[in-house]
Amino acid sequence: MFSFSSPQTILFGRGQSQETARLAKEFGGNVLIVHGANAERAAWLIMSCHAAGLVTKEIACKNEPSLHEIERALFAMNGFHPAVVIALGGGSVIDFGKALAALIPCDGPAIRYLEVVGDGSTLEHPPVPMIALPTTAGTGAEVTKNAVISLPEQNLKVSLRDPRMIPKVAIVDASLMQDAPKRVALSAGLDAVTQVIEPYLSVKANSMTDAICRAAIPVGLRALRDVVENSSSDSWDEMAWVSTCGGLALANAGLGAVHGFAGVIGGKTNAPHGEICGVLLPAVLNSHVEKAQANTNIYVRLCWVTTQIDRSFAQGQQGGGIIALREWSTQMGLRSLTDLGLSFHDHFEVATFANQASSMKGNPFELSQDDLMRILQAAS
Repeated sequence: MFSFSSPQTILFGRGQSQETARLAKEFGGNVLIVHGANAERAAWLIMSCHAAGLVTKEIACKNEPSLHEIERALFAMNGFHPAVVIALGGGSVIDFGKALAALIPCDGPAIRYLEVVGDGSTLEHPPVPMIALPTTAGTGAEVTKNAVISLPEQNLKVSLRDPRMIPKVAIVDASLMQDAPKRVALSAGLDAVTQVIEPYLSVKANSMTDAICRAAIPVGLRALRDVVENSSSDSWDEMAWVSTCGGLALANAGLGAVHGFAGVIGGKTNAPHGEICGVLLPAVLNSHVEKAQANTNIYVRLCWVTTQIDRSFAQGQQGGGIIALREWSTQMGLRSLTDLGLSFHDHFEVATFANQASSMKGNPFELSQDDLMRILQAAS
């Protein structure tokens, strides 16, 4: 028995972004457009909305969304009532858009609805409908039901979460992604791969997410190398698809230790989420390999995953793929946890908080404090 949540509509493929204004108009005449720091990258979208007769208001998301920035954006609405929110950007921009769409109709202060630092209160009203257009192939935020929000003064990242926060429409167009710098492609790609591996190994996995992950994992591992090394159009299309698969899978089966660590480390260091996941993935997989007992369900699943990594990164050499993935990622520019700003002195505290993270509930093995410390050391 399981349930499965997803957007009402997913438009996938090059050129599908040109449908955005037409779809937005179906919701109403006022549109809030959330974009990244460079407003020029959203000029085509703003122009197409105006050409369709829509009234727009634009808000920039220059960094990972923080509670303060969300509160400031809500205040800046100044009586503007959007019929739809369009978010054009990477995972942070889409999360910012999802948070605003959720909180605009709400009666209380934003902090009330946050996990950990707030009450985690249920939204009193449905979110404003949202259209998500990702410009990175990694987070899958266009199909998930939460927004990650930072509280820099507390070195925390927390979630605003509600099943109704899944965007009504996700438009996945690789032509919006392909110009990403190599470091962004690497970071986002590693995040995408992690987000199809962890749900497959999760204790919450189900037959629907298994089908998604088993199709996406080998494609993602192959496309990752080609996106970073060659930036070919075909590999970008594949990675865009894998990213969306990861979002669908994690929204319905949860994640694991990589993401249990990532939120805590991200809050402490402000390092890019994808890089944190990329450097932790080999260490966490090695921890799984050590704990898996032969002939168990998780052992069979883990063997299948490691075989796919062997094929893509170790020319099929059995057992060599995890090390090869780590070495390739480092050669391509991935930094260690130490280089990302996490001190060895922080490991005990990070391990303690990571063990309490919601993503850790999906991990296939219970991890002791020593286990968690060893994973951090291996990734440092």
